[in-house]
Amino acid sequence: MSSPISNVRPAPDSLLVDLADYALSARITSDEALDTARWCLADTLACGILALAYPACTKLLGPVVPGTTIAHGARVPGTAYELDPVQAAFNIGTLVRWLDFNDTWLAAEWGHPSDNLGAILAVADWLSRQQSIGTAPAAFQSAIRPPQSAISMRDVLTAMVKAHEIQGVLALENSFNRVGLDHVLLVRVASTAVATALLGGTREQVINAISHAWLDGSALRTYRHAPNTGSRKSWAAGDATSRAVRLALIALTGEMGYPSVLSAKTWGFQDVSFKGQPVKLARPLGSYVMENVLFKISFPAEFHAQTAVECALKLHPLVKDRLDAIARVELTTHESAIRIIDKSGPLHNPADRDHCLQYMTAIGLIFGGLTAEHYEDKVAADPRIDTLRAKMTVAEDKQYSRDYLDPDKRSIANAVQVFFRDGTKTDKVEVHYPIGHRRRRAEGIPVLQRKAHAAFAGHFGTAKADQLMALFADRAKLEAMPVHEFVSVFSG
Repeated sequence: MSSPISNVRPAPDSLLVDLADYALSARITSDEALDTARWCLADTLACGILALAYPACTKLLGPVVPGTTIAHGARVPGTAYELDPVQAAFNIGTLVRWLDFNDTWLAAEWGHPSDNLGAILAVADWLSRQQSIGTAPAAFQSAIRPPQSAISMRDVLTAMVKAHEIQGVLALENSFNRVGLDHVLLVRVASTAVATALLGGTREQVINAISHAWLDGSALRTYRHAPNTGSRKSWAAGDATSRAVRLALIALTGEMGYPSVLSAKTWGFQDVSFKGQPVKLARPLGSYVMENVLFKISFPAEFHAQTAVECALKLHPLVKDRLDAIARVELTTHESAIRIIDKSGPLHNPADRDHCLQYMTAIGLIFGGLTAEHYEDKVAADPRIDTLRAKMTVAEDKQYSRDYLDPDKRSIANAVQVFFRDGTKTDKVEVHYPIGHRRRRAEGIPVLQRKAHAAFAGHFGTAKADQLMALFADRAKLEAMPVHEFVSVFSG
């Protein structure tokens, strides 16, 4: 006869406690992390503003019910929307991720830590506006910060560092994609932790909220891979951030949590979704991820292809007038790139194309650049692209793969060499670290600033772009700025 299952409620899983304590109590003292967060904020907003030019994205924006507006709600940069913070998080998160142009983290699990800005900025703006007029929803009066501790942009930058750290450190050794789960799980977990903390949640409430984030499980990665690659990958992070804000608000009502959501035998996340493996932190939580984050500065390409496109741009002057004479193109890369973006056959939509190593390399060789427009149907119809793709071979360099996993290197190496029918060939062009890498930070930040200015100018005009970039020029002034005043400059 079997024994009855014990119904003694356990202490919370240690991971839930570690994440909650970090979100609530950790002091971010790294000047490098906060300075990087400043430019990460500019870059992330720029990516969102760029996405406003794409109807496939903007059709998803606005309130759930058309015509609904929220007085003193959270704003969506670049638009006139004022929404509840849950839907605002979806809007901001979708804009940020749409063009696959925001920052990246590559580890056992990869992802885009600045996706969390959807939750952070929506909550911070809504909270800041409530504080500025001295009101807050009655259900949350006990949780929301009192007026004397008004939320500032320093709080936003700190929350960004913390969300980056939670998502990125969880990704170092826990490979959710290997069991078919999408990395936006970590966006939801990180956003839930920092959003609940921003709202003034107690330790118990933050732990409870995080437990709900794990309880939700994760989306499948189907929408990122052939033959189903599609545009959901561009709004999945927005969905995750909005769910995080919803869970934070639920927890603030006093709703119970689930202490062994990870470790419970049979029914916990680890047994159900992670093949019984423990979910663990690979290192103490600090500011490592923001300091080492990878920016997509030069082009909106899936990050495993960034250096391949750099190689292609270097070769463009040598091949642009000899495209018909090319016999083959050899791409040398690392294991992750082969597994994720090595793709043959027809490409059905922009999301399919920006996750194809051969397509992105072909664009660089043919056009000498790569922008979001190059993924659209009009450019993709150019027959030279598929002709060149058909001439490409992809091979792994084992050293590239080792350097990709080496925590002291974290390279994302690619090489490209072009061979012509007459027997001549180009040099093998090799790039180990993309311009957005920490090792190229001094070179990269000015390029990031130009990217942001161009994005703002394209939507708001040059004069307004100058005004927006000035917000980031002095970090001390930026940090002291109330959040609602900062967001107001980006609204409309």
